[in-house]
Amino acid sequence: MKVAMTGAAGFLGQRFISRVLADPTLPTPNGPEAVEELRLFDVIRPALPAGADTAQEALTIVTQVGDITCADDLAQLLGDSVDVVIHLAAVVSSAAEADLDLGLRVNLDGTRMLLEACRGLTRPPMVIFASSVAAYGGSLPDVVTDDTALTPQSSYGAQKAIGEQLINDFSRRGLIDGRVLRLPTIAVRPGRPNAAASSFASSIIREPLQGEDAVLPVAEDLLLYLLSPRAVVRNMVHALGIPGSAFGTWRSVMLPGCTVSVGEMLSALARTGGSDVRSRVRHEPDSRIEAIVGSWPARFDTTRATALGFDGDGDIDAIVEAFLEDDCTAGIHQ
Repeated sequence: MKVAMTGAAGFLGQRFISRVLADPTLPTPNGPEAVEELRLFDVIRPALPAGADTAQEALTIVTQVGDITCADDLAQLLGDSVDVVIHLAAVVSSAAEADLDLGLRVNLDGTRMLLEACRGLTRPPMVIFASSVAAYGGSLPDVVTDDTALTPQSSYGAQKAIGEQLINDFSRRGLIDGRVLRLPTIAVRPGRPNAAASSFASSIIREPLQGEDAVLPVAEDLLLYLLSPRAVVRNMVHALGIPGSAFGTWRSVMLPGCTVSVGEMLSALARTGGSDVRSRVRHEPDSRIEAIVGSWPARFDTTRATALGFDGDGDIDAIVEAFLEDDCTAGIHQ
């Protein structure tokens, strides 16, 4: 199996790479297959996690720096054929809102250019597209389903919604075999805060547990729909084994997450680290962030996703525990 990934330098890409290095066998609709070649693409050279040297004895790993909107770069990435394309490259929510042209170029034009490159391959590849809860917005029912109309209230959400439509249309035409995974807000992200509007959802857990202060820009009663990085990668891998026919005429599915208030997140932080750790979070309201994140729905009926075999973390305590096990880089009492 040949696997190509855009956005491979990002934290989800790095997690997926580590998964392949740990077990270079992935599911397919026809049964498990060994990964023979892993092609990694980003605007900076993707790092290779620990174990890459040993893994390269069994599979070929190629890293490439390129522009997602450049046809020549994409042709180099895909070659004559590739079995799976995992499309993670994106400009995050706040950055896409602040710079419309940048968001359109990367999130929209880049997705279309990638699909055009797939269209030229000798056989249609499977394409996994990371969409977002931000594709929803506006006036919504109390509980959102996969069939709820997409009415995004941010440029990032609009760009993801358009990407979904393209994936579905190219799949309908038989040009690709697409799977669109609508991701909840991902927490707890490793690393440092970024330009995503939802960055605080990780910071208010990650920084205090690592001995640092964190800023909370929204009210504690704001509801979020969360999924851990561990669960996202598990579901990405699971998606590879689902037959396209199982999705029916619509390839987009909202992954199961858990609905939790910011206040409940802070309570989980206190349960894990104590009151001193909880006190490291200070409230500094930011109406711009609250407007973006507040437009995202927080309650979903994910019956369809569950029927397809996708799963979530369960609750906020499980999400915090996953961070402690996978990514926490310092003791909680530092």
